Amino acid sequence: MSEHQSTACPEYVELSRRGFLGVGASAAILASAPAWLPRVAVAKDYRSAQRDVVVSIFLRGAADGMSLCVPYGDAAYYTARPTIAVARPDSGLANRAIDLNGFFGLPPGMAGLIPAYQEGNLLILHATGSIDPSRSHFDAQRFMELGKARDLAVNTGWLGRHILSTAPASPGSVLRALGITSGLQLTLSGGPQTLPIPDLDKFGLDGSSTTAAARQTALTDMYSLVADPLKAAAQTTAATITLLNTIDFAGYIPNAGSVYPATGFGTALKSSAALIKAQVGVEAIAIDLGGWDTHTVQGTQTGYMATLMAQLANTLAAFHNDVIRGGGPGVTVVVMSEFGRQLVENGSQGTDHGHGNTMFVMGKCIAGGRVLANWPGLTVDKLFEGRDLQVTIDYRDVLAEIASKRLGTTDLNFVFPSFTPTDRGVVSC
Repeated sequence: MSEHQSTACPEYVELSRRGFLGVGASAAILASAPAWLPRVAVAKDYRSAQRDVVVSIFLRGAADGMSLCVPYGDAAYYTARPTIAVARPDSGLANRAIDLNGFFGLPPGMAGLIPAYQEGNLLILHATGSIDPSRSHFDAQRFMELGKARDLAVNTGWLGRHILSTAPASPGSVLRALGITSGLQLTLSGGPQTLPIPDLDKFGLDGSSTTAAARQTALTDMYSLVADPLKAAAQTTAATITLLNTIDFAGYIPNAGSVYPATGFGTALKSSAALIKAQVGVEAIAIDLGGWDTHTVQGTQTGYMATLMAQLANTLAAFHNDVIRGGGPGVTVVVMSEFGRQLVENGSQGTDHGHGNTMFVMGKCIAGGRVLANWPGLTVDKLFEGRDLQVTIDYRDVLAEIASKRLGTTDLNFVFPSFTPTDRGVVSC
């Protein structure tokens, strides 16, 4: 058991161990969909010639949004967290917050994001997230990735439905979306030409390289005799192996000296950069960063969470410098987590499962350089169920605006069923 798993709740440890996997076969998913969910027989043309690749990053374990972006302007924050709060920017303390707008600040561990924020490419949203009241990691992650709360009949993800209902950005592409994981994230479930690939540089058949081509041909011939969806999945996998072998992931040199951390998350975003720049038709990439279930010894200023926040920020900073600032294909990055943490720190200098949270959105056409929040306040009378930050911006408002204005989605009701989004001014072009 890792150091962090010993501090996390049993549900999160179990969820991490076995993985929260979506259904693998699109046909099976659609067959189980409820009657109200519209079927898409033919993908529609997108309305804009400019479409971004979306990189969806999920912070699994319920990240503490009030540590990721510190509401230092609310005095109740310090009353509730006497030992784990990040100090005010004007405190003079070594581990104080970095001021953003006179009310919110970034903790020292997130300092790597300051350049993206100052250049207007990073938008931080606070008091946001899912309105579903669940404090279960499993349920909260599921409903958030589905894009439709409290509907156990839905098994396709919001991003999978976007891919399903939108014409390919690159006609004939064999790989439209992928999850950098061993099991496809529910976010992408239901998407055509979509695969889970844990390591882009090593995707292929195990065994001797001298017989790999012959074995791949044999497998392709074998599966050509079976029916869909197995046949289509096998053909897509074989074509993807061939495609990825044309990209030199190991030799990829990031733009302008960008340095990705030597972590699994760093490798995933670095590989994503190489894939996006190769312009082979990929439209969506899903990446997970776990470990945010900080029930004990949270270590916000220094320690466990400070280290994890630095990994997140420094990896995003490298991607910003490499891909977003560096030019090339348009990209929008979205970072979210299933729910936040309770306002009051617990007796173990940690935080328990909460509600409202923080999101990060990064891209050239994002109206960044600001914290977007309808701040509800942290006094007891303002808290959700008397203990948590309220959700005043539904996360689907953010995703829907990005989908319609940057990803080419033309049918938001299909992507986010039974939901009418509010435009929040997230996208600037």
